Amino acid sequence: MYARSNTFHGDPQRVDAGIAYVRDEVMPAVQTMPGNMGLSMLCDRDSGRCIVTTSWDSEETMSASREAVRAMRDRAVDVMGGPVDAQEWEIGVLHRAHQAPEGASCRVTWTRGDPARMDEMAETFRTGLVPRLDDIPGFCSVSMMGERKTGMSVITATYDDRGSLDRSAETVQGMRAQFTQEMGLDVTDMAECELVIHHVRVPEMA
Repeated sequence: MYARSNTFHGDPQRVDAGIAYVRDEVMPAVQTMPGNMGLSMLCDRDSGRCIVTTSWDSEETMSASREAVRAMRDRAVDVMGGPVDAQEWEIGVLHRAHQAPEGASCRVTWTRGDPARMDEMAETFRTGLVPRLDDIPGFCSVSMMGERKTGMSVITATYDDRGSLDRSAETVQGMRAQFTQEMGLDVTDMAECELVIHHVRVPEMA
């Protein structure tokens, strides 16, 4: 399974317009494309950063969609009022304790490490961290996606609501420190976002 993330650094005042555009125009178009496995959108209303991720059943179908989504991405830049960074990922881990409810929140962590250790990192995360996340009150799901050429990865953990996300912070901080040290990872960025669209059909991968 593969995914393309589009991170828009937009105007906080235009977040709702961006959500409407993605929900009403982008998502219906993308869902008709061969191999599409759904779409999600995360938003940080304070900063205007929004992350739109499409999932695909193979690297080939993701690649085939590039030209078709380019015009929609350009239009989204206009709607949201800021530039976009696009990245393509291999999905290494996807685990769901339960479906995310309306009002769910996410913590997104970007890391960089040794590209040669990507498979080891995914397996360590799957066996060592996922069972511990399941024990955190309000935890919904977690994904880990990686880019083998660069060693970049992104982990997205979803919680029932903002309160659950906030209460998990101390526990997760210790888990993150242990994991990044063991895997030799540098944390390059973090974000806490509202999950505003979640229509993903990617099967369990944990």
